[in-house]
Amino acid sequence: MKYDLPASLVVFLVAVPLSIGIAVASGAPIMAGLIAAVVGGILAGILGGSPLQVSGPAAGLTVVVAELVNQFGWGITCAITVLAGAVQILLGMSRIARSALAISPVVVHAMLAGIGITIALQQIHVLLGGESESSAVQNILAIPTSVANGQWPSIIVGGIVVVLMFAWPRLAELSSVLAKVAKVPAALVAVVTATAVSILFSLDVERIELPGNLIESLSFPIMPDGQWSAFVTGVITIALIASVESLLSAVAVDKMHSGERTNFDRELMAQGAGNMASGAIGGLPITGVIVRSATNVKVGAKSRASAILHGVWILIFSVLFISIVELVPFAALAGLLVMIGVQLIKLADIKIANKTGDIAVYAVTVVGVVALNLLEGVLIGLALSIILVLRRVVWARVRAEETVDGTWRVTIEGSLSFLALPRLTHVLSTVPGGTDVTVRLGVDFLDHAVHDALNEWMRQHELSGGTAKVEEVGTASMAAAAEGPPKRGSATVRSSLAPWRAWQLKSDVAQEDSPVALRAVMSGVAEYHRTHAPNIRPHLEGLTDSQDPDTLFLCCVDSRVMPNTITSSGPGDLFTVRNMGNLVPAKGQDCSVEAALAFGVDQLGTSSVVVCGHSGCGAMKAVLSGPENAADESVAEWLGHAVASVDAYRSGHVVGRQAAELGFGEADQLAMVNVAVQLQTLTRHRVVGRANAEGRLHITGLFFDIPTARVLQISTKDVTVLDPADCPQKSHV
Repeated sequence: MKYDLPASLVVFLVAVPLSIGIAVASGAPIMAGLIAAVVGGILAGILGGSPLQVSGPAAGLTVVVAELVNQFGWGITCAITVLAGAVQILLGMSRIARSALAISPVVVHAMLAGIGITIALQQIHVLLGGESESSAVQNILAIPTSVANGQWPSIIVGGIVVVLMFAWPRLAELSSVLAKVAKVPAALVAVVTATAVSILFSLDVERIELPGNLIESLSFPIMPDGQWSAFVTGVITIALIASVESLLSAVAVDKMHSGERTNFDRELMAQGAGNMASGAIGGLPITGVIVRSATNVKVGAKSRASAILHGVWILIFSVLFISIVELVPFAALAGLLVMIGVQLIKLADIKIANKTGDIAVYAVTVVGVVALNLLEGVLIGLALSIILVLRRVVWARVRAEETVDGTWRVTIEGSLSFLALPRLTHVLSTVPGGTDVTVRLGVDFLDHAVHDALNEWMRQHELSGGTAKVEEVGTASMAAAAEGPPKRGSATVRSSLAPWRAWQLKSDVAQEDSPVALRAVMSGVAEYHRTHAPNIRPHLEGLTDSQDPDTLFLCCVDSRVMPNTITSSGPGDLFTVRNMGNLVPAKGQDCSVEAALAFGVDQLGTSSVVVCGHSGCGAMKAVLSGPENAADESVAEWLGHAVASVDAYRSGHVVGRQAAELGFGEADQLAMVNVAVQLQTLTRHRVVGRANAEGRLHITGLFFDIPTARVLQISTKDVTVLDPADCPQKSHV
């Protein structure tokens, strides 16, 4: 309780001005906002499934409620709130609360942004001393008139609120003393300051008028005598929007703390009970509110007691001290609501939507909510998001390109159904007749229509004098499409990069004629013949009599280092030299390494030499502990070639310092320094150094980080992270 009591007071101070402002924006009785805040705090707090979530009237429902009040009046709107709560309870009892989270977040974010724009456009006229129009479009058109007829007392009061709402949270950035002051809620500071200024200078502004306290303002719902279709639509709209907003808020709150997780079905039923109670006594609809909930967590609340107590404080205030509210100018609340509306438009949401390709959904939803109404805008946004998802799921990427040897390659990726036939046939038509074509089929779904279309094209292409073959690298095959109903390929199909233990079964008897010790490798050979040999054979035909590698690749003998994999290279690309610790003994002390370097550079004419180290290197660990301690004399003798690397590392080599800054442990720092030292040795090498000096050959280093599968580039002076956007830095031990 020692944490929840002070937290509840802070949330109470945030909730009071927001609840009053939302009631004003909704066109409801002002006390309806406080009634909803009391019910949301106490009842939803007691029953809720999210212990730290705080419920009450929400800005996200203001537009809908305003439309309902304008169409039906306040009494019938209360009845809609009661029935919406009943719908929420039924949804919670049906155990489908998580299904509400299936709504695309970008649509929810855009919905809130549209509501924010609508609120801001509506309240800017009140801030200027005028009255808002009936629609967002009319509010936009009326802005010039309101500006021309602006009343300075209202503008001053509303301007004070806007400035303080913007500047107050930023006080924490100036000093530690101001950071403590900035913990006072900005909304409270802004409204109190603006009200004080209006009283002190006797400004002629319209102020809030209340019929009495909370108890005297209780009212009861009224059922309509017509317009039943619109009435039911209002019930469903309130229920769905309130449910989605509450559940999304609960998800966000769960991310802010490490305590008890949300029971979504219980939370939905609690929101329903709260709405039934709030509507029954004349309150606004309630939802879980992220602003109050986030404040609750940030100020240290530990249990649901904070939300409940904040409702109690609002009840006491609304009964005993409500006369204070009548001092507040409408312009102050207008400034508060303008800032609330602006804050609902989050640049982070727009950036994410743009990054994920959903910016069109975001924009269409915002325009729909502002120009039409909330329900139609959301439905349009959902429809567009579903269309885009379907397109992404069923859309196949098809491209045709000529290779360097004059043959053609058609690459198909994604899901290949009859819906992709127009695109597929168009791309295939661009392939010249009489050419040799490889169709690289990397798809996870392929139906019979595509099977027939591909076979027919291949037949026609071969009749023109060309050749066509299919290279199946995906999880769906041509044969399967012809044998039965199409099925999406399993994601568990073995990758060619996976080790034996990831796909070979202990019970596999395919190689039972082989000795047990050889079964793994022989099973691998059998798999190679089944899957890879036919695909790699064409590439080997031109390498039958000679090789022409591009790069001499010097790496460690460690079984986890895969030169061809980490360089995406194939047969004939790398001239690979491996030894323990990827070492180049100085002064030609090892004839094996010397012979490989001389042959690779002078005879094969490689254009580059790469030295590749790796994390978790056993050789580097052994050298750190002293090479003389190795169990075998030959190992100790070989590791002696790495002493120069250890000396450089212990002398504070710049590469070692950079590796430490990236979070790598001692052995990995040494491994990177070792690569840098081997590069220095190569620049002085009699063969490699001469070719490098003449510009015939380039030397560089790589480092394979096994835990993250990253490859870093190493030079004699620095470490370069090659994929900072996709692979965040990670500590190593």
